[in-house]
Amino acid sequence: MGNKKIDVIATTISGSIKDWGKVKRIIPLFKECGQNNVSLFVVDRHSEARKKTTELIKTGSRIIISAGGSGTFNSILEGCLDSGINLNEVKLGFLRKGSADLIGKTLGMPDNIEEAIEVFNTSINEDKTVRCDIIQAVSEESCNPPRHFIGYGGAEIFGNIPYFTENRFIKYYKGILSQLFGDLGPFFVGASLATLRKTMRDLIHKKTKWQVYVDGEEVSENYYQAMIIVNGDLGPDLPFAKSAPLGSGEFYLFAIRNKGLLKLSKQFKHAWDASILDNPDKWGFESYTIKESLEIKPDHNTIFPINVDGSTMNCIQSAKFKICNQINLISR
Repeated sequence: MGNKKIDVIATTISGSIKDWGKVKRIIPLFKECGQNNVSLFVVDRHSEARKKTTELIKTGSRIIISAGGSGTFNSILEGCLDSGINLNEVKLGFLRKGSADLIGKTLGMPDNIEEAIEVFNTSINEDKTVRCDIIQAVSEESCNPPRHFIGYGGAEIFGNIPYFTENRFIKYYKGILSQLFGDLGPFFVGASLATLRKTMRDLIHKKTKWQVYVDGEEVSENYYQAMIIVNGDLGPDLPFAKSAPLGSGEFYLFAIRNKGLLKLSKQFKHAWDASILDNPDKWGFESYTIKESLEIKPDHNTIFPINVDGSTMNCIQSAKFKICNQINLISR
């Protein structure tokens, strides 16, 4: 039972100050559960986490646990894809040590490190996993390669959040914010700053008008405050795709129309408590189910950012999304 090879990849600065101390306890806690074939790799950057994941899988690792936030998890996911190995063979876990750990929460993983390791031990031994779709994001006119994510992505305010949450210096203040306000503290600060940035941009430049294509057909042309892409139910912190399985073969776009700055705070309030679903027309809320492809196109040819599960992808002319693969996520 305890001889299964488990590789844990941790980023040094993710989550609250308290979370930073979790890393050194991972191996001892696994040993207490009888897991003696566990290796820990600590890296400083997401790019290093991605590279290490690829190396491990190519040399035989099939159980990978991400110890970090959504950015770390996303980098490790892309490392799995880079390996070229059939992902049916891989089990990927989310040890919550970061901000906005939506996938970790959805999988039932506790924030407490002792309880989390016990859950991982039981789930790995009993092969408890959830199939999850992987969404690919492509901008054909951009020099950036395709990106992949599980969880959430987005544009406009959602697209600008990583600008305030993912550079190296900000990692330190994220630790303080997470300590004071919980793991969503940095997200809400980032969202507030992204809202301010968008507001200033709209005052100086003209607002961006978006065309939305679902499964090849245009479904909307409008101005938006936020566009949110998810591949299923991510729990009460992003409560739109309620009860939708992560591996359904479909994904979703939720968009909040730009009804002016004076209504924005109320729109966001009703979005976060899900009451926006009760009166979508009043609050400018749109929802789309995507079976094959999603394309969003701004009315300009300059670079615009897309949020890829907490990191930035710069796009030009349009961004296209589709489900490209599936992976097994370790679940409670």
